[in-house]
Amino acid sequence: MLSICVFCEILRGARAAHVVFEDEHSLAFLDQRPLFPGHCLLVPRQHHETLQELPAALVGPLFLSARLLARSVEGGMRADGVFVAVNNRVSQSVPHLHIHVVPRRRKDGLRGFFWPRGKYQSEQEAVAARDAIRSAVAEFQREG
Repeated sequence: MLSICVFCEILRGARAAHVVFEDEHSLAFLDQRPLFPGHCLLVPRQHHETLQELPAALVGPLFLSARLLARSVEGGMRADGVFVAVNNRVSQSVPHLHIHVVPRRRKDGLRGFFWPRGKYQSEQEAVAARDAIRSAVAEFQREG
């Protein structure tokens, strides 16, 4: 079954969006269900579902746009700062890579991330997590 990508529709102009920025690699528009006014989504023009699938040649241009958008959201919304986030699969409501840029204000009600945080149960648990990630980094670097 062919699925329709809402963000690809926006990119084609087939669906309306409040566009705030665009260049040859990406497009940014207001989130329809913002955490706060000014919450934007930045999407690559090419359809890639996750950050892991984004070609290396597009990572730099996309994150340069994310940096520009972060500065612009902070300045334009007169915010104290911004929260920049990417969901990959889990909590990713649209399966098209998108970067959230959310204006933040002191005492705005959000506490760090949007979910409860905890501590490692032991130093050994932290070391095991570190080693597992280091091993995966080495493997992916070998793969190129």
